[in-house]
Amino acid sequence: MASYESDSSEGEFTETSVLLGYASKDSDDETISKLGGRPDWLDVEKPPSAALARCKACKDLMVLILQLNAELPEKFPRHDRRLYVFGCKRASCRRKNGSIRALRGVKVWGDDENGAEPTETDGAPRKEEPKHNKDGPGLGDALFGGKSLLGGSAVGTNPFSSGANPFSTGGSPSNPFSTSSSQSNSFSPQSPKNTPSKDEEQEAKEAKPQELSKTFAETLSLNTTPSAPPLPAEPWPETSSQPKPYPTLYLAEADFETLEPTSTKIPENARIEEADAPETVSGLDKEAFESSMDAAFQKFADRLAQNPDQVIRYEFGGTPLLYSKTDAVGDKLSKGSMPGCPNCGGGRTFEVQLTPNAIAELEADELSLEGMEWGTIIVGVCDKDCVPRHVGKDESGYLEEWAGVQWEELAK
Repeated sequence: MASYESDSSEGEFTETSVLLGYASKDSDDETISKLGGRPDWLDVEKPPSAALARCKACKDLMVLILQLNAELPEKFPRHDRRLYVFGCKRASCRRKNGSIRALRGVKVWGDDENGAEPTETDGAPRKEEPKHNKDGPGLGDALFGGKSLLGGSAVGTNPFSSGANPFSTGGSPSNPFSTSSSQSNSFSPQSPKNTPSKDEEQEAKEAKPQELSKTFAETLSLNTTPSAPPLPAEPWPETSSQPKPYPTLYLAEADFETLEPTSTKIPENARIEEADAPETVSGLDKEAFESSMDAAFQKFADRLAQNPDQVIRYEFGGTPLLYSKTDAVGDKLSKGSMPGCPNCGGGRTFEVQLTPNAIAELEADELSLEGMEWGTIIVGVCDKDCVPRHVGKDESGYLEEWAGVQWEELAK
């Protein structure tokens, strides 16, 4: 990821590898990526279970906050991908775990079931991806394009797909206890009347470790619980019975983040005191001041202020911009810890986050002032883009992914 700082001369800008998305009431041919509205599933006839969109606190259906066309044709060339973020509208559920949830929809075409990055595509060697051109045509179409990679017109190359994922665990090692065919036991009961010859004793010694290994493998297989079949999908109620959605705003515009160079000049009216000068504020005042100043939040606010209209920040395998480092989510991510994927056992990586301006856009027409209260929603996804168990080829499936919610600071 590009450095946030710049050594450029005054007037120049630094471009990062973070793609910013902006909301608009005009679709401009965008049909998938949006804020609000109702979800559009990969397969209209096969939606996910409605249980995945229920608030874990009150069990009511939630409303769509974000739907993102997340196809990465270079990294997952045979995958249709979409991300969904849902939120509960009940005021009593705010700040409760499970009141915001994230889903990843995936549909794999052909044999690339595990989402591993192939070395060749369609029989031809992989070509090195060209560096993105900010001024080139169709910037951001790969991520926010309105047509499926394989369902019609081809989608442009995603500029983030060529880099290796820093959180990737690599290929899964082969399981030494996989379901290989059991070998027949070479031992046969010996008659007590017959004394084994030396050759027979030697054969028995050579066969004995093989028998023990087999017995150990058999014991493991007997004690291994197979994956249970999925629970029956909960049907979605009629639209009239679902909560009122937020207005639809399309993510029809995207651009790479540009930052002004950081100025290190000291203002002329600044007063510099000696290090051993007596303090002019009491210890209590200083403690209160320091506790109210969160360096992470200040960085968060400064970064967003340079592009204040952004509603999402996207960089697969990148680093999220933290609202705070002192809450549970900030502390976890600061230590590089993100819950792994429960479906395949692999790692998860950052993909997208929502900014506070998304709240302002979604609630622009709301009369109530008591709306959403999060500072940012950070979505972590399986870095292998694994497919749900029991989902066949060319079928769409949905998995819940990790949604790290950093809530707004409450005034004390």
